[in-house]
Amino acid sequence: MANTLNIVQAINQALMNEMELDNTVVVYGEDVGVEGGVFRATVELQKKFGNTRVFDSPLAESAIVGTAIGMAINGLKPVVEMQFSGFVYPAFNQIISHVARMRNRSRGRYTLPMVIRAPYGGGIRALEHHSESMEALFAHIPGLKIVIPSTPYDAKGLLIAAIRDPDPVLFWEPKRIYRAFKQEVPEEAYEIPLGKAKIIDEGTDITIVTWGAMVRDVQKAAEMVKAKGIKPEIIDLRTIAPMDRDSFVESVKKTGRILVVHEAPKTLGVGAEIISIVNEKAFLYLEAPPTRLTGFDTTFPLPRGEQHYIPSPERIAKTIEDVVNY
Repeated sequence: MANTLNIVQAINQALMNEMELDNTVVVYGEDVGVEGGVFRATVELQKKFGNTRVFDSPLAESAIVGTAIGMAINGLKPVVEMQFSGFVYPAFNQIISHVARMRNRSRGRYTLPMVIRAPYGGGIRALEHHSESMEALFAHIPGLKIVIPSTPYDAKGLLIAAIRDPDPVLFWEPKRIYRAFKQEVPEEAYEIPLGKAKIIDEGTDITIVTWGAMVRDVQKAAEMVKAKGIKPEIIDLRTIAPMDRDSFVESVKKTGRILVVHEAPKTLGVGAEIISIVNEKAFLYLEAPPTRLTGFDTTFPLPRGEQHYIPSPERIAKTIEDVVNY
């Protein structure tokens, strides 16, 4: 049986499913208990499972992640929430020094089956520190898995897979599309494998790699260029680390062109890594320079400027045309 859910509801259902199936799963963070989270992703969880398994933490991100490390080492599966991904920086020391290294440090004796969730990205006219896209910061740290869903179906399946994974997962939730659309989602628990991209539209003229909220904008742009006879192949990366390299390398061998679209700043972003892989693995198939369309190398702007920062469907469509017509 399936329900029609948006991304917030799908995340809530994933947490419900796993907490029912596994009593070692605990959920905590800033306002996740009584209020059900700033975006209501954890609503009703405390009422159903009690305040020993779902509870509010102090506003102390380092302490949230630090206590989750201890819980995970000792047999629990903590799912902790940063109220916004831009609030994660006080916990960066815990993440890079301990979360990412525990399996290696203990030579496999200890693993950390923990998930750090956070609303991620811009587009909701929020304040400073509420709109960053910092996936590249964490993708550079060995030992972390980074997941960014783009649909309700994927959000549920990827979050369940993240909770069941024996290693730590950062689960960034694009808040711009939390309630943007609904999709049929099975009531029962299911997993989508981490590290596996999804081809969401097959084409022959250009490969477009993207993830998170940008997927919908790329799809809108694709409809614009299809009217002009261009057939893009769109790949939703879904997992930034580990990265499904074969998905876009094989696609580029077919299309001869690649465009990477992401909201984060351009310099040293994930797009640069993808293009480097294409240059290494599919250089002789290229018919145009590999191209990035991204946010700018600036701090994410305050509300009046964000529509100029995030790549729009119109800008994406124009860039697709430029690459195809090179």
